[in-house]
Amino acid sequence: MELFDEKEKRQVCDEIAHFFKEEYDLELGIIGTGSVLDFFQEILGDRVYNRALDDARAFYAKYADNMETDFYALYRDTRFSG
Repeated sequence: MELFDEKEKRQVCDEIAHFFKEEYDLELGIIGTGSVLDFFQEILGDRVYNRALDDARAFYAKYADNMETDFYALYRDTRFSG
């Protein structure tokens, strides 16, 4: 599965080229920027994906905890107050 469509890939490659030109005065062409993008996708892709899953799990765990608290707050007092 491709992370970027062609338009997004061109834009990211343009940003990579700009970065290398500004930071290192190095001009990268289409093949160079594509290789840099592929390299970072390869080494970072799974890590970023897993981190996103961890973040989503933490968010939903907190959401479920809040929902449970709210659920119990709906209980009515059943003690006889005669």
